[in-house]
Amino acid sequence: MSSPSVPNRPTLDLRALTPARVALGRSGASLPTRPLLDFTLDHARARDAVHAAFDAERMIAELAGFGVPILATRSRAADRGDYLRRPDLGRQLEPTCAEHLAACAADAGRLAIVIGDGLSPTAVHAHAVGLLRALLPMLAEAAPVAIGHIIVASGSRVALGDEIGAILGSCMVVMLIGERPGLSAPDSLGAYLTFAPRPGRTDAERNCVSNIHRAGLSYGEAAFKIAWLVRAGLSRGVTGVALKDESGDLPARIGTALPE
Repeated sequence: MSSPSVPNRPTLDLRALTPARVALGRSGASLPTRPLLDFTLDHARARDAVHAAFDAERMIAELAGFGVPILATRSRAADRGDYLRRPDLGRQLEPTCAEHLAACAADAGRLAIVIGDGLSPTAVHAHAVGLLRALLPMLAEAAPVAIGHIIVASGSRVALGDEIGAILGSCMVVMLIGERPGLSAPDSLGAYLTFAPRPGRTDAERNCVSNIHRAGLSYGEAAFKIAWLVRAGLSRGVTGVALKDESGDLPARIGTALPE
């Protein structure tokens, strides 16, 4: 018995469904000029995002209206070049900054929110404030989650949040950080959640909500997932592989659209 015929859909249709490089065509044995120029432009944007300077002062000014104490800190990476060559330095607080945070530990809350530049300061500048604007009201709903501080961390890798959270005595850290740029998304923001943060935590002990950008998760969608994971993580005393994201089982929230 023959199987029913399947309509022949051209590969070109896939281009309407994904930003991936498919159905680019060819010119002889090479790419046509337009896809080659597009690739070169996207590669340049990704490189620019990695090497962009992080404007911590601007970030602090934009966060001032949220009504949460804000602290500035930095890693042991002396500059951007140092940060890229020595990932280990981006995971350790600069000693005087560690002392400053320790002096604020008495005011610690259940949750610390760290904003780090990561591998794409461009993503942090574009999306961190908008995401927080959607997230903080969700954390303030029924059974509010107490937030001790928002920390702006320069030269930051994800694990820097572990030391910050341990010094502040926070039960959980949410790290908002620029993700490694891709050729289709140089400004993707990620959120990493770690319960009982301390140096030495592994990635298996974290939850991640990633791909927060114009073609990915909206602020509302990402904030809903993060808020669910925060509450579930605090309630169960775990994050990482022991905490499955079940936020999709709840009624969907209307996503906050990202700016064009």
